Amino acid sequence: MRVAVGSLNPVKEAATARALGDRPADVLPVDVDSGVSEQPRGRSETITGAENRASAALAETDCTYGVGIEGGVADVDGAEGLWLIMWAAVTDGRGWGRGGGPTLRLPADIAERVRAGEELGPVMDDHLDAEGIATDQGAAGVLTDGSIDRTSALAHGVSAAFGPFLADVY
Repeated sequence: MRVAVGSLNPVKEAATARALGDRPADVLPVDVDSGVSEQPRGRSETITGAENRASAALAETDCTYGVGIEGGVADVDGAEGLWLIMWAAVTDGRGWGRGGGPTLRLPADIAERVRAGEELGPVMDDHLDAEGIATDQGAAGVLTDGSIDRTSALAHGVSAAFGPFLADVY
């Protein structure tokens, strides 16, 4: 099986490979545009970004599946604060699978800056006086003190999105 991932981010490539487990697969990163804002806001925009990446990655390759992964921020009904959300989409060109990763509340000072229009990755870097949080442990790793790293968080979303293609129950 050949799988195109709509991103050159090595964490997204690794998350896709991890989601496929022992299944023999070639995972090919493809540079595509999400078609949404740099910092997706809300579940709908985040899912749309993942779908756009999956469609574009599949269209640019001869792969069996296209995978799109998008992180965003959202308000969650019934829970205060601003939340980090992660969504994945998988398509074979005919059908779709979608799945979400963990949802983590952002600290108030970080949420305030993101609500004001800043992108989460640079805000996390600035807050921690670091560089490359988004391509390393990610906000998920920071917010869970390493219990969840970005690769595993995204792999859960990709696994859920692959469900309709891999599990007999569908």
